[in-house]
Amino acid sequence: MASHNQLDDDDDFGGDFSGANSARRSGNKRSFGDMEDDEDDFFGSKKANLKVEETAPGAATGMILALRESLQNCKDTLTTCQTELEAAKSEIQKWHSSFQNESFIPSGASPEPKLVINYLQTLKSSEESLREQLEKAKKKEAAFIVTFAKREQEIAELKSAVRDLKAQLKPPSMQARRLLLDPAIHEEFTRLKNLVEEKDKKVKELQDNIAAVNFTPQSKMGKMLMAKCRTLQEENEEIGNQAAEGKIHELAMKLALQKSQNAELRSQFEGLYKHMEGLTSDVEKSNEMVLILQEKLEEKDQELSRLKSELQQKRLLEEKNDVVCAKREIDEATVSPKIETERS
Repeated sequence: MASHNQLDDDDDFGGDFSGANSARRSGNKRSFGDMEDDEDDFFGSKKANLKVEETAPGAATGMILALRESLQNCKDTLTTCQTELEAAKSEIQKWHSSFQNESFIPSGASPEPKLVINYLQTLKSSEESLREQLEKAKKKEAAFIVTFAKREQEIAELKSAVRDLKAQLKPPSMQARRLLLDPAIHEEFTRLKNLVEEKDKKVKELQDNIAAVNFTPQSKMGKMLMAKCRTLQEENEEIGNQAAEGKIHELAMKLALQKSQNAELRSQFEGLYKHMEGLTSDVEKSNEMVLILQEKLEEKDQELSRLKSELQQKRLLEEKNDVVCAKREIDEATVSPKIETERS
């Protein structure tokens, strides 16, 4: 059975067993390995290194089996490569069809890889620019929030200061009259009044700025304005109902009374203002008189100092004269005994 199988294998490759044996015996014919090297060089074998030395009948059979196994492996590899090639072709066709329907591909043109890569790079750069813009917008939003908080805090502080000033500027009427008679208090009152007006203007300006920055129906200021509008609408409806019920005359009387009170207060204020002007003029005259008296006092002080210096100089001269006279008397007293002794 082994010899029969060997004969079948040799017949498959176009040779016979006896021919192979005779070739081995004679040594003149080409061996089976050399023929296979010439015909099957695509398996990656090298002719110079494949010199099979046939020493036994089983060597050719082993080589045939190895070659069959290698051929089967190559067929399997080829089948796998063909399957992968078909899958790659289908994948490429899918990408081609998906890019063919995109808007950045011109009509009638095929989606070239360079065009697709350029489009992807453009998308990437636009994404980076959009991210940068988003970061800048976030930073601006944070800055606006901080500014808004600072302005709200400043508005609250200004409102509290205005309330304090208003509370300080509302004393009783008699006390106000007494205080307004003092020029310094009147000046301080005028300064505080101007300061309150400036603060009110600043508060209004800041409120307008905040409303301009964050005025939306969903914002806090927008909701407050909507609520205020609803309140005003309700008040208008209430006023309309009151007018329909006949309360306009009462309101007119109250308005007339208020106007008369305002006129009286205005006249009182004008009287106080005139009185303050008179007091101011008196104070100015007093200040001028004080300046004149100060100048005269300085002149008197200068004259007094001059007289003191002259008196001191006179005293010094008198002292010098007294000293000279005393010296003369001493000299005369010492000279007269000498003369008497000389005479004697």
